[in-house]
Amino acid sequence: MNEQELRKRLALLRSEHRDLDVAIAALIQTGAQSGFVDQLQMARLKKRKLALRDRIAAIEDVLIPDIIA
Repeated sequence: MNEQELRKRLALLRSEHRDLDVAIAALIQTGAQSGFVDQLQMARLKKRKLALRDRIAAIEDVLIPDIIA
């Protein structure tokens, strides 16, 4: 992948990560109102969010190389 493709992919992953934040908040809100939070669904969303964060970090490492001091 070239730099432009990586930047597009990074933007998509960040967007999906934010969407998961919204979904998790909505699940918590719904659970608070109904008195029941679906723990399995919550765990799946959080696991997906962590996986996305790892992929985001990997792309950022490629785009922003370490500077040797």
